[in-house]
Amino acid sequence: MAEKPTPTKEFSRLVGPGAAKALVTIGITDQRGLLFHFPRRYLKRGEYTTLSELRVGENVTVAAEVVDFSSRRARNGSMTLVDVTVSDGRTRLPMRFFARHQGTVHGLKHALTIGTSAIFSGEVENFNGTIQLKHPEFEPFDTGDVLDDLRAAHEAERPVPVYPATAKVSSLLIRRAMRMVVDPLHDGEVNDPVPAEIVERRGMLDATQAMRMIHRPHAEADYRRAQHRFRYTEAFLLQTALARRRADIAAYEATPRPPRPGALLDALDAQLPFALTGGQLEVSAEISADLAAPSPMQRLLQGEVGSGKTVVALRAMMQVIDAGGQAALLAPTEVLAQQHARSIRNLLGPLGEAGMLGGAADGTRVALLTGSLSAAQRRQALADAASGAAGIVIGTHSLLNEKVQFADLALTVIDEQHRFGVEQRDALRAKGRTVPHQLYMTATPIPRSVAMTFFGDVEVSTLREVPAGRSPITTHLVPVDRPKWVARTWQLVAEAVERGERAYVVAPRITANGGDDGADLLDAPDDKRPLATVEEVAELLEAEPVLSGIAVGVMHGRLPSDEKDAVMEAFSAGCTPVLVTTTVIEVGVDVPEASVMVVMDADRFGLSQLHQLRGRVGRGSAPGTCLLVTGAGEDTPALQRLKVLTETTDGFVLAEKDLEQRREGDVLGAAQSGRGNSLKLLRVFTDRGVIEEAREDARRLIAEDPNLVHHPDLLVAITQLVDPDHEEFLDRA
Repeated sequence: MAEKPTPTKEFSRLVGPGAAKALVTIGITDQRGLLFHFPRRYLKRGEYTTLSELRVGENVTVAAEVVDFSSRRARNGSMTLVDVTVSDGRTRLPMRFFARHQGTVHGLKHALTIGTSAIFSGEVENFNGTIQLKHPEFEPFDTGDVLDDLRAAHEAERPVPVYPATAKVSSLLIRRAMRMVVDPLHDGEVNDPVPAEIVERRGMLDATQAMRMIHRPHAEADYRRAQHRFRYTEAFLLQTALARRRADIAAYEATPRPPRPGALLDALDAQLPFALTGGQLEVSAEISADLAAPSPMQRLLQGEVGSGKTVVALRAMMQVIDAGGQAALLAPTEVLAQQHARSIRNLLGPLGEAGMLGGAADGTRVALLTGSLSAAQRRQALADAASGAAGIVIGTHSLLNEKVQFADLALTVIDEQHRFGVEQRDALRAKGRTVPHQLYMTATPIPRSVAMTFFGDVEVSTLREVPAGRSPITTHLVPVDRPKWVARTWQLVAEAVERGERAYVVAPRITANGGDDGADLLDAPDDKRPLATVEEVAELLEAEPVLSGIAVGVMHGRLPSDEKDAVMEAFSAGCTPVLVTTTVIEVGVDVPEASVMVVMDADRFGLSQLHQLRGRVGRGSAPGTCLLVTGAGEDTPALQRLKVLTETTDGFVLAEKDLEQRREGDVLGAAQSGRGNSLKLLRVFTDRGVIEEAREDARRLIAEDPNLVHHPDLLVAITQLVDPDHEEFLDRA
């Protein structure tokens, strides 16, 4: 059983035993922990905060002026009720204190005389229909008779830090403890991981100056400069860690796999039924050059929905096969792995049927390894991989099994790489004779600032151009409180089926008891409606008169593998032309006849995920239609967010909007990465310039001192950052 954290003796002596004990409850046990507990905002003493926006249940800190004071004995006579009313100049807020002794009453009356300005901290409550603070902590502003007019005016201009707090540990308690730690600081006392040369060149505060200014600012300019300095520090540490990993990877030896003219890659290009886009050719050239190098390729390929990432990856695979190696493609789900196998086999044709009747004599084979294979199929796939007969091996986590061996693994392609952990990626990489080249693919467009921040150890290639002939997709909102619109939605589904097309209907949950297949669901605090489920929606559609006689299929992650295959085959063939599903079909599923996508409770999904879902339609000759069914109210942020989808089909624009409107952690999936709260001040969307500066400085430093021999403080700081809890987030090697 883990021991409970306790404050250090020095910390208890500095801030007092009571404060130290309280601070432990929010994870602060020493001076450093307290110093890096940065304010979340600042109050201006000359401008009172808005009291009208307080919400019941919130722990708040407000600045206001006392406008009324009264006291009376409680009915049971056990205590005195002290009622104080404060105002911010626009709104009045009552407060109630409970005093058991008259001395307490006198103390409150002396401290909170009418006209006194103070900071109040407590929980907002509803008492008989009135918003109030019950027994809040307070602290009058530091102006009084002891100060002359000039000093008093100067003191009144000082911003007041407001700290992340809880009901038991108020911002005022933290402020008082902070003074005990910050005021005694000597110059140079705060360890600075950023080299002095960089601090001076960038014109930044040193770490101790910044620490004083962020906690005890004299003016807004002070804490702004301090915040900038600590944002830079966070960016620099992260970028240096990534730059080191980049250098470490480059130091490994890989087998060069240069292109071989007149071989399989050229044969593939000659038989492709379409012309490659300029973007595909450009990215393919970048990858080709990487594969020909003696150090391992580390490249992320991101692309718009339908931009042709699979073809680019296949061309890379053919290059390494031409050079005598093999390629492995790792997918997160069986549905996606099977889809990749079908797509690649279709593109290769006879080139992927070596040894089979009608297969190309100098071709290769494509092996599929998933958990649902029969024993005989598995034995054959394992043999083809181990012998080298299969130049391309596609699979799910089954690929990572120790029984899976390769003759010469030269390239690993990891699709939707964020769904795999470090150990899983390492297990595949370890199957090569030398370190394989690695290509990561993602269908979720990544904003530039995110790519710099979290993919700084890999090269990033982007496919923006959609191949010619791709059908357009139109998107419409369907409010649930408009029955005629909902009815028209099902009418459109029926009309699509009559034309021989298919329709997806996506629900966020499998059953009422839960199960969302990894959907990126958002909270909806103002909407208590239960989320739509696959079970309920399927029943609804089967009872819908306009869909009478139309078979409805059901698809979700809990189905056995063979049943999933059967469901998708029936949908693709048109036996069940309407498929009610979770987001399990979000990526990789390719049914050209699918033309309609209906998303239930669309306001509960992120923009990027909705964009991925609608990318499943309009992949054939028929134009696509995406219908977003939502219960979000008019003028709510949720509805405004959905309207963006009706205005653009550019996934990169949507990714930027998603990042702008939501926390970085939501967009990046950091909750699954173990990153925790390592970024305290840095904001990926707004601090792009800081990140670019830090990346430039970090790469220059690592080029000069790759092992940080001359920068021990920086090495220690990075080691603390890249601990076991953070390594998975940083390590994409």
